[in-house]
Amino acid sequence: MLRTRLEWAQARQRVLAENVANADTPNFRPHDLVPPKFAAPTEVAASSVPPVTLVRTEAGHLAGFGMNDAGFRSTASGDYNAQPTGNAVNLEQEMMKVAANTMDFQAVTALYTRSLNLLKTALGK
Repeated sequence: MLRTRLEWAQARQRVLAENVANADTPNFRPHDLVPPKFAAPTEVAASSVPPVTLVRTEAGHLAGFGMNDAGFRSTASGDYNAQPTGNAVNLEQEMMKVAANTMDFQAVTALYTRSLNLLKTALGK
């Protein structure tokens, strides 16, 4: 679950950076990612089939659609006011989201590091 949360935070950072980068692009609408939902252990099927993912076989190949977002759904927020150019990016909101995402990422990274240290301790290293 921690690894999924880390991947989500990385993908969300890319989406938020795209929103900030397109703050002056006409008719651009900001996007965000839906947070991952973790099923209760009793709801997870024992014989679930792993999803099929795209793989680059050569370093020179371009990333295919969906390779970078790790399967997280994107949402377009409807709480925006469009400027006369049609752009709906609010830099203050986007920067607040970036800051919150950074804090979440740091917290999950700390938890992940602690869990790895616990495993090392259990192995006697």
